[in-house]
Amino acid sequence: MKLATLPLMFPLVSICFAADPIPIDRNPSVLVTGNNEPAAKGKFEPTWKSLEQYETPEWFRDAKFGIWAHWGPQCQPEAGDWYARHMYLDGEWQNKFHNERFGHPSKFGFKDVIRSWKAEKWDPERLVALYKRTGAKYFFAMANHHDNLDMWDSRHQPWNSVRVGPKKDIIGGWAKAARKQGLPFGVSVHAAHAWSWYEPAQGSDKAGVANDGKLTKADGKDTWWDGLDPQDLYAQNHPPSPDFMNPGLIHSRWNWGNGVTPPDGAYCQKFYDRTADLITRYQPDLIYFDDTALPLWPVSDAGLKIAAHFYNSNLKRSGGKRNGVLFGKILNDDQLKCLTWDIERGVPNKSLPYPWQTDTCIGGWHYDRGIYDRGHYKSAKAVIHMLADIVSKNGNLLLNVPVRGDGSIDEKEVRVLEGIAAWMKVNGEGIFATRPWKVFGEGPASAGAELSAQGFNEGKGKPFTAEDVRYTVSKDGRTIYAIVMGVPDKALRLTELGRSSGSIVRSIGLLGGGASVTWKQEDDAVVIQAPALKPVAPEAIVFRISI
Repeated sequence: MKLATLPLMFPLVSICFAADPIPIDRNPSVLVTGNNEPAAKGKFEPTWKSLEQYETPEWFRDAKFGIWAHWGPQCQPEAGDWYARHMYLDGEWQNKFHNERFGHPSKFGFKDVIRSWKAEKWDPERLVALYKRTGAKYFFAMANHHDNLDMWDSRHQPWNSVRVGPKKDIIGGWAKAARKQGLPFGVSVHAAHAWSWYEPAQGSDKAGVANDGKLTKADGKDTWWDGLDPQDLYAQNHPPSPDFMNPGLIHSRWNWGNGVTPPDGAYCQKFYDRTADLITRYQPDLIYFDDTALPLWPVSDAGLKIAAHFYNSNLKRSGGKRNGVLFGKILNDDQLKCLTWDIERGVPNKSLPYPWQTDTCIGGWHYDRGIYDRGHYKSAKAVIHMLADIVSKNGNLLLNVPVRGDGSIDEKEVRVLEGIAAWMKVNGEGIFATRPWKVFGEGPASAGAELSAQGFNEGKGKPFTAEDVRYTVSKDGRTIYAIVMGVPDKALRLTELGRSSGSIVRSIGLLGGGASVTWKQEDDAVVIQAPALKPVAPEAIVFRISI
């Protein structure tokens, strides 16, 4: 394990990764062309040096909170994340579930799961309106996952949601709904890894019965998929990587090393064409890639060309006024100048000097009936505490609300959203359009836990209590917001605001009102008496402090 310091110009930020960033000085062997999907021209060229011109736009820094529909055919079985991989791995619980519910994956493969997915209750306008009422300032939809199904009328992927499954333009519907609500629209693209992720589809069970991952177009005669080539979906017309049926090896091979069979030119070109088509037709404001740095780097330059196309497209559409936001994971110092850093299920233990984002979920990434049955969703309170911690450290929170296969969300998820909405209505002033203060906070949970790989330190630190405070500040610097992670039952001491700090506190009020605030400024702290009345949003109370 090596230490990666982010970035060198800000030496206070030191974060430990289990996986290293991929340097920018690699020479990709697979070069893609724009012959099928011409890239937008502009100031950005497909090089890391040119991408350094990127600046995270102010609207994103103001937004703070987005909601994500990480939704696709893997939600149809309601059996959790990475279903399309694990259903092929003999011994995995999802493989057992699949055999019992659908039959052996030699006869009923993931292509057949896609066929069963109808999205019959999907109402994007109703859902996005709910997400906006919850407080979301941008909305994300999944454009494809590692299962390789494109969720739009894709010109370059015959296996798409208009041709098979629900036979609906999912991305088109989400985009229309988001823009009706005035929300910036984002897409998440995960399909770069289908090449290795799907490899168990070409394996077999312990009895030697082969899965369906090696089927070809010729095998489809007189079947429901007659005319379609399963290899366009499974992408398994290549020798598998060594020990490819080992469930955990995919993680160590995520950066296209450690023995993985490298993707070929046709695969990389197709990925570029599909993603460029998505950008050109739906004009997203944000793109999330589930990749280290950029997709297919360092095997191919496809990710660099997609990034330049995306940035130039957004600048052209806005008259040169507005960058799009492009996210990458596990970034080094050079890449932090080119992309916005996304941290999966984690939060750094320091305030960062550049904008970033956490992506997480109230349950699993894909809908999981077991999480629903056990009541294991994050509570509204837990989400609010995460949001306050993230925003105090210069970040945004992108929250996935799992969607059932039929396109609806369940009543327990709605209750979580309603709880967040009620809190935001009272306290959103302390979140939206704020900036980090000189310190992010104080209290027992301030130490935090180190990040690992993409992030993954969620829940590893001390739990928040009413002794923990997170700070934000208005953009003019005249108002500080002290977000208290609960309702204190004794006097609260804000040690960063004593007279010795140089700040002169002029007034203190409680957002949402309901009680006057008794306070005094001492040399070493501002002391605020516990609220006399129960606040209207007790998950976290927010004091507005004028200086």
